[in-house]
Amino acid sequence: MLVLIAAAPPRKGEPPITTQTQKSGGVIDPDQAKLDFESADLAIEVFPDKEAISATATLVFKANAALDRLVIDLDRNLPVSAIAIDGKPILSKSWANPQGQLVITLPHDVAAGTHVTARISYAGTPHVAVRAPWDDGFVWAKTKNGQPWIASTAEGYGCDLFWPCLDFPTGEPGQVTLHITVPKGLSAPANGVLLRTDTLANGRTTWHWRIKHPNSYAIALTIGPYAVLTDRYKSRFGNEIPLYYWYLPDERQKAEALFAEFAPTIDFFESVIGPYPFADEKLGVVETPHLGMEHQTINAYGNGYAKAIEGFDWLFQHELSHEWFGNQLTAANWDDYWLHEGFGSYMQPLFGQWREGDARYAAMLDLQRGKIENRAPLVSGTIRTEEDVYEAAKGGPAGDIYYKGSWTLHTLRWLIGDAAFFEATRRLVYGRPDPKPGNFTPRFGSTGEFETLVAAVTGKDYHWFFDAYLRQAPLPELITTPRDDGLALAWKLPADLPFPMPIEVKVNDTVTRIEMPDGHGWIAVPKGAHVVIDPMARVLRRSVAVEAMQAYHKERAGGGS
Repeated sequence: MLVLIAAAPPRKGEPPITTQTQKSGGVIDPDQAKLDFESADLAIEVFPDKEAISATATLVFKANAALDRLVIDLDRNLPVSAIAIDGKPILSKSWANPQGQLVITLPHDVAAGTHVTARISYAGTPHVAVRAPWDDGFVWAKTKNGQPWIASTAEGYGCDLFWPCLDFPTGEPGQVTLHITVPKGLSAPANGVLLRTDTLANGRTTWHWRIKHPNSYAIALTIGPYAVLTDRYKSRFGNEIPLYYWYLPDERQKAEALFAEFAPTIDFFESVIGPYPFADEKLGVVETPHLGMEHQTINAYGNGYAKAIEGFDWLFQHELSHEWFGNQLTAANWDDYWLHEGFGSYMQPLFGQWREGDARYAAMLDLQRGKIENRAPLVSGTIRTEEDVYEAAKGGPAGDIYYKGSWTLHTLRWLIGDAAFFEATRRLVYGRPDPKPGNFTPRFGSTGEFETLVAAVTGKDYHWFFDAYLRQAPLPELITTPRDDGLALAWKLPADLPFPMPIEVKVNDTVTRIEMPDGHGWIAVPKGAHVVIDPMARVLRRSVAVEAMQAYHKERAGGGS
């Protein structure tokens, strides 16, 4: 493959990308909506010394409607040198990519129900991330002894940063085959199953991988002088799961300690959610020069083997949670990505509870509670891009999809009970109540589907719950009014929305659950009794103390006295 290289390596944030490339998701281009993405075969050679790549992508699409052109997302910093359609080269005047969408005029119309194959050769300098994984691109780092250590991240800006794709959640290909060529002495762990490795001239190696139904932004390149730990885990469902951890070899003792967390963490997820979704491929983790990302079957880990009071590595556990909530279950619209991050974040205190009990669960939830900001609703009801959701500056809920999402699930679990909560969750993740290895595949889901499932398993309509927590920014506020004979309680919500949420009240040593079907309740309180509202913190509600704490830290951060 011919490589186009820059005279000098780019700096962080270079080369600049267009608004189109930076965008991921949103309203789907009409021409792209006609495509069913069946497979991608990606041959990519990486040149660390020039921070450049050279690649050929072979993409197979099924036409859902008649086609006269293909519209494929690809960063224009990776210029195309040749394209063949169904094996026949086309003239360079047949394609253009001014703004980050490669538009290919087809040499003949493609009828609905038939296939078209595009072979695209391209090369160049991919965009360099400024601060991965919070923004995206390539990370060109060095190990302590100066060897190349390279990673890509693409959740925010999308797959088009380094390969031609359909950059929206439902644009997932049915299968991706990767052929990654790297210099001598380097490894290229990647998604799916390793087919083989080939040794080429000058000691270069090509690593051949294949993955089924990958989340598009979860396709990743990770390259370094890795050592690897391997094992096989016997699942509670009777199957075996291959385990791999690629790590920098001067950290073997720390790597072994993290690898020891793999088995109990899988058992937790399989016991409370269901089977590991990609057992026929692998559970893989690779050490990266950035914090982490849910790259399907090759999760990125860069937490520095941090130690924490809860006794497990939250970053490893969080990224692994996305194999269920993100890669097995994928939200079809970025607007519903609280399903990824909310469930993913809730899995940390839930794991703490599974390991150590209620005290750990409460302590971990309390840490999350102080991070909830309530700037914008978690769900807008519109088709949104990744930036619309993850960036507060663009009006998105940002970090609330993690922590408010987690607390919403905590409250829902108490409200409907464990049996209903986990059954609805299982149905959402697998599309069925009885998942077993081999009887499910990755699927798309939505907030609306989750609401429907909760109603189905409980026999009750909880739209009021989802409206209050997901579609409103302010939290429900509980107003308490002392009376001579007791305590009156009333929920206050924007626009007087209905909110029949029960609440627990502790009077001296007795805890009573107060049902509030019309949003109002009352409890008798003897004179001089000590009263605690919601003593076990079951319900997410407005907290003046949290607001005061956040205002204090904001003032200090701004230099106030």
